[in-house]
Amino acid sequence: MIRRREEIEDDNPERWLVSYADFITLLFAFFVVMYSVSTFKKVQHEELTQAINKAFSNKTDGDASQANAPQHTQAQPALPTDIKARVLTAERTDMSALGQTLAQTLAPLIHQQQAKVMQNSSGLHLVILDQALFADGSADLTEEGNAIMRAISTPLLNAQHAIVVEGHTDNTPIHLKNAAFFSNWELSAVRASSITGALNDNGLKKTRLSALGYGPSQPISSNDTAIGQDINRHISILVL
Repeated sequence: MIRRREEIEDDNPERWLVSYADFITLLFAFFVVMYSVSTFKKVQHEELTQAINKAFSNKTDGDASQANAPQHTQAQPALPTDIKARVLTAERTDMSALGQTLAQTLAPLIHQQQAKVMQNSSGLHLVILDQALFADGSADLTEEGNAIMRAISTPLLNAQHAIVVEGHTDNTPIHLKNAAFFSNWELSAVRASSITGALNDNGLKKTRLSALGYGPSQPISSNDTAIGQDINRHISILVL
C-alpha cells in the first residue's frame, strides 16, 4: 500500500501543460497561414491562375496570352470592283473558249439535234439526248456513248471546274421497258453515275464529279408527244 501511494504521488500534476503548448503551437501555425493567404498579392494570384490554366490546357505562354487577349475579328478586305469585273470577264472568256471546243467536239450530234451546248451565269450546260448514249431503257453506255465521253473528256481534262451530271427521263414508267429498275428515279440516277464513271475512266478526277438523278421531275418539253418524250430523256452535264 505504501509503494502504491508513492507511485501515485510521483505523477506530474503539470503534464497538461505539454498538450496545451502543442495546441498553442498549432494554433499559431494556423494564424500564420491565414495571414499569408490574406496578404497574397493579386498579381501572384493571376500568375498562379495562368500557370494552372497552362498546365491543364497544355498551351504555351504565347497561346495563353492570346487566349486572355480580347479577340478582334477582322473582315477580309473585299476586292475592288474593277478587279472583280476583270476576274469575272476572264472566267467567262475561258468558259466561252471551252464551250466552243465542246461544241466543235459535239458538232455531229448538234447537227442531228441530239445535243446542245449553252452558256449561262452558272457555267456551261451540255444537253445530250439519251438515244445518243444509251439503249432504250438501259443505263449502260453504248460504244457510241463511250466514244462521246472520251471526246468531251479531252477538253475537260485541262480545266479545273466542278462537273455535275444530271439524269432526266420522261414520264413513262421504266418497269414497262426494264423490270430491273423500280422507278425512273433509279434509271436517271444510274445513268448519271454511268456518265461520271466514264469521265473518271478518261482521266477526270473523282473530286470534280457528282451525279444526280431527277427522273421525270424536270421536263424540258411536253410529255404528251413522242418528240417531247425523246427530248425529256437526256443527260445534262454542267461545267460550273
